[in-house]
Amino acid sequence: MRAYFIRRFLLIIPTFLGITVLVFAVTRFVPGGPVERMIAESYRMQAMEGRTQREATQPLSEDQINYLKRYYGFDKPVPAAYVLWMGKVLSGDLGTSTRYYDPVWEMIRSRIPISVYFGLLSMVIIYGVCIPLGMAKAVRHKSGFDNFTSVAVFAGYAVPGWVLGILLLLLLSSRWGVLPLGGLTSAGFDALSGPEKILDIARHTVLPLAAYVVGSFAVMTFLMKNTLMDELAADYVRTAMAKGLSFKKAVFGHALRNSLIPVATSFGNNISVLVSGSFLIETVFNINGMGLLGYESVVERDYPVVMGILVISSLLFLIGNILSDICVALVDPRVRFQ
Repeated sequence: MRAYFIRRFLLIIPTFLGITVLVFAVTRFVPGGPVERMIAESYRMQAMEGRTQREATQPLSEDQINYLKRYYGFDKPVPAAYVLWMGKVLSGDLGTSTRYYDPVWEMIRSRIPISVYFGLLSMVIIYGVCIPLGMAKAVRHKSGFDNFTSVAVFAGYAVPGWVLGILLLLLLSSRWGVLPLGGLTSAGFDALSGPEKILDIARHTVLPLAAYVVGSFAVMTFLMKNTLMDELAADYVRTAMAKGLSFKKAVFGHALRNSLIPVATSFGNNISVLVSGSFLIETVFNINGMGLLGYESVVERDYPVVMGILVISSLLFLIGNILSDICVALVDPRVRFQ
């Protein structure tokens, strides 16, 4: 097993290089980079001054444009520029934002705790609710409880999280004023006492958290239900019950552990989602997390930030795949990675 995981860790290197090479090349050929953005903003300034399109002049000279290309590294071929960028990444330098001129790592580091906060809460709620709910639905298959919860879960799955967030904002915040409109804290947060700060953050957390978890209930619940039903119908469970084992002991002592294997395979992959967040939900609720930062970076063509987020999210995803294998090995004693 040790040799297997060593090989998996070594495979992270070529996979990571392949992901970053592809995205880096795309950023070099997509129009609308920092130089083009500066030229477009200069034309916009001339339009605001009242100049017509015919009267507008080229705001930057050819020498200035070439200087900007050298400054941002667009004067080099893609392979040479990628090697220089990767060298900085390996030294811990993710570059500087072309939009805000702040270090990329500082921008990302300030957003990570917010996304991790919502990601951890989402995972605790999803796994803490869906696993027991899936077990109850499997044991009480085709009952009134099973049918009612299926309708409720599928109704939540049919509504995208960001759409539910807008509806909740319109009803609970805008119309009834029960919960805040957005953000993570109130305007006078620093003046509040300790318990008041906790309550204020909790009130701002309710609506975004509901939008985060609503779409994941259906997949995890029915995955747990279907796998547990398959295990309960297996020969080893029926044999154990035929020998006098109670149904409760057959479920918790035999079938449950095997039914957790598919759930364990998806656990590690959620790490990248835990940190990356959701740009739609964070945009709706005006939460300054990783998702919103990534969305704004793509819109503004802030390529250093885009690549910095890609470095972190891709590494977490690759490591999450290995953690999924570890979770499967812990749940299923039959697994031996030879």
